[in-house]
Amino acid sequence: MKKILLILLLISVVACSSHKTPENINAEQVFSKGVELYNNEDYLEAKQYFDIIKLQYPASQYADDAQYYLAEINFHRDEFILAAFNYSMLRRVYPGSSHSKESLYKNALCYYNLSPSYDRDQEYTSKAIESFMEFQYLYPDDSLNVESSKRISELRDKLAYREYFTAILYRKMDSPRASVIYFDAVINNYSDTKYYEDAFIGKIEALYFMKKYDQLVSIIRAYASQFPNGKAISNNSKILQEIESELSK
Repeated sequence: MKKILLILLLISVVACSSHKTPENINAEQVFSKGVELYNNEDYLEAKQYFDIIKLQYPASQYADDAQYYLAEINFHRDEFILAAFNYSMLRRVYPGSSHSKESLYKNALCYYNLSPSYDRDQEYTSKAIESFMEFQYLYPDDSLNVESSKRISELRDKLAYREYFTAILYRKMDSPRASVIYFDAVINNYSDTKYYEDAFIGKIEALYFMKKYDQLVSIIRAYASQFPNGKAISNNSKILQEIESELSK
């Protein structure tokens, strides 16, 4: 991915170097022209003007603004990998920029949009969660925290379902030991998701199938503590009665 980004940036530099800045035009005029083109949604043409600011006027007051607009152009064009790169660069190079807060949130949105279905690699999902959490940590009173929490919850549900789905798959393949590993992954790491209770129930069923009575009694008690009105309370009581009957023989 880094190689791809470097290639794209080199192409951008070459394209920009061929775009000559008119004589007697200053940084403010170059930037204003870029903004005008951006507002007209002429993104590719606007990008060239912002690139000129970055290359020819890197110490000007418009440098961080140009960096932000470059990221915004990528975002509007659904170029989320490049957008995330440019938003992150703004925060690294211009930490005091007025765009820093929005860049962090937009960076998280980039990874959110890149997050794939549960059955694929979840690197971007994890990065999105980390970025949203960083935003909440740095800006605890911002109004976007509510939306960030919703997105974090959605993404964590996806990660939990990935583990839960794998557990169910192993259960159907008559591999209860393997299924318990993945049910435990949900129980230990995703207690805030909608698959938490179902992971308990799945583990109970797997242990019951394997006749692991000591572990079964322990997990049933843990379930009762976590879900006193849970949907498996009645069935678990029957299982405990069966275990008592079996052990008394």
